[in-house]
Amino acid sequence: QVQLVESGGGLVQAGGSLRLSCAASGRTLTTYSVGWFRQAPGNEREFVAAGSWSGGRIYYADSVKGRFTMSRDNARVYLQMNSLKPEDTAVYYCAAGSYSDIKENYNYWGQGTQVTVSS
Repeated sequence: QVQLVESGGGLVQAGGSLRLSCAASGRTLTTYSVGWFRQAPGNEREFVAAGSWSGGRIYYADSVKGRFTMSRDNARVYLQMNSLKPEDTAVYYCAAGSYSDIKENYNYWGQGTQVTVSS
């Protein structure tokens, strides 16, 4: 079992930046691939980015490519979000599981952190 906790969300103006953090307890995140997903009100949960640390691969959704960067250190996984747009407003979740852009391939989820981008 692994428990995930996201932090770093907040309110930012369009064009601004935020850095989300995902911390794990129970088992190290290096055991799993980690994905970031987001869900806006009335929408399905959608893929943002995924990282496979064993293979050194990181994959981004087209909507965030060039603006968001996923990274990690020994304890956490990060999502650096630059040039934010109002359409990036959503609850952001980190998840641990198999390297994929499909949410069903992730077994463990955090509680989410709200990101709001004002125009």
